[in-house]
Amino acid sequence: MQFERSAGILLHPTSLPGRYGIGDLGNEAYNFVNFLEAAGQKLWQVFPLGPTGYGDSPYQCFSAFAGNPLLISPQKLAEEGLLTKENLEGAPHFDPVSIDYGPLINYKNQLLESAFGNFKKKQDLKAISELSDFEDENEDWLEDYALFMAVKEAHNGVQWSKWHKDIALRKPDAIEAWKEKLKDRIMYQKFVQFYFFKQWKELKEYAVSKGIKIIGDLPIFIAGDSADLWANRNLFSVDDEGNLQTVAGVPPDYFSATGQLWGNPLYKWDEMEKDDFLWWRKRISCLLKLVDIIRIDHFRGFDAYWEIPADAPTAETGRWVKAPGDKFFSTVKKYLGDVPIIAEDLGIITKGVEALRDKFDFPGIKILQFAFGEKMEKKFLPHNYIKNCVVHTGSHDNDTTRGYFERVKDDGTDIYEFTQKYLNYFEEDICFELIRAAYSSVANTVVIPMQDILNLGNEARMNYPGRLGGNWSWRFTWQQVPPNMAIIYKYFTELYERPPLPKKELEELA
Repeated sequence: MQFERSAGILLHPTSLPGRYGIGDLGNEAYNFVNFLEAAGQKLWQVFPLGPTGYGDSPYQCFSAFAGNPLLISPQKLAEEGLLTKENLEGAPHFDPVSIDYGPLINYKNQLLESAFGNFKKKQDLKAISELSDFEDENEDWLEDYALFMAVKEAHNGVQWSKWHKDIALRKPDAIEAWKEKLKDRIMYQKFVQFYFFKQWKELKEYAVSKGIKIIGDLPIFIAGDSADLWANRNLFSVDDEGNLQTVAGVPPDYFSATGQLWGNPLYKWDEMEKDDFLWWRKRISCLLKLVDIIRIDHFRGFDAYWEIPADAPTAETGRWVKAPGDKFFSTVKKYLGDVPIIAEDLGIITKGVEALRDKFDFPGIKILQFAFGEKMEKKFLPHNYIKNCVVHTGSHDNDTTRGYFERVKDDGTDIYEFTQKYLNYFEEDICFELIRAAYSSVANTVVIPMQDILNLGNEARMNYPGRLGGNWSWRFTWQQVPPNMAIIYKYFTELYERPPLPKKELEELA
């Protein structure tokens, strides 16, 4: 699908400002939408919105369908009478520019528990009815997810394969017994999901009223410790006891001599084909309730994926296995129509991956940081772009652009000098000039990480792959945003013909 010429910003909601330790779906999210509108932006890109587990990564979630409870706004709950002034005044002091997940999770869980208690006491018939409707509409995934999280809590948070065997293997008698035993905790999980989806829906509607589309993220693989695997073992590479047989990753390359061992279960594609990929179709349909455009992370896995034995110590021991990408996307189109998809086609890309991407007219991704220097990838240089692509200055797994150029400036490579010559720019603010190059390129879509919009160094880097802890914690403050920034970027959108929607079209959208 070809996208209109547009520009946007990549910012996960966790990185929004606010006093509750993490960005959420409250007033600051609406303020950010207002900033996007003032800056002439038409796109807001986010990471996966699911409930994060060990390591706090949005790419390793307890569910491919559920929302992240940490994003629920305490302020919005208070406006509905579910939290008191005293609840909110008791907030501990949190670092405004970094998330400390340990104390934050404890604090947010306490607030959600209080809100749930107040919800039960109030007996608001309208809210109860809305919650009941939400349960009915999302029964396919919500029942399993709520039970999964309640049973996980009862087992002190350990991975599901270490639970009591009967419930780990979903014996029917055990399912019924645990449902009865944990009735209140199951309802708590449904309550939390209801308010996540409610708050997100309201925010998304506000964004639409401002002419802004949301780009969501769909990781190709699921987490091993997830409701998805627990409830659908027949669809994944586990044995009858739930033990992993093969796992996902990527082979050795210039980034890593041993490859990357992700550890995610792989799909049993033959099994999924039997019902025309129903699990996947439900997943995509659910995500499309939250976002307007879907970015598929690790798109190349739909052409072929790197299969690693579950007991392998590194990703070196593996093999490429063909995936049914053509049949999969044809089936999705048959049932769901033309889904607006962006293909994250970075890494080891073959002619088969390119053919799959191009057959369905999915825009691929260009990363400017990868472009400059004799040993870098020339396909990422702006003069080699086609219209149907999405250009970023950098990605969440890399240095910020300022941090990158500070690192390579004196590292003995030709990267810095090559960039200067290419841009015909010999001053210090290379990051800003790269953004200008992205905007002026032929690429239909430009999305710049907020860290690069603010010209921040590696103190604002989002993720260091393979590093345990300390990732996904960056936040910005409005004090970092110069007063004229929105004006500058709106000028860019007009100069390079990526304009915001006219008022008439905005009114039609709203």
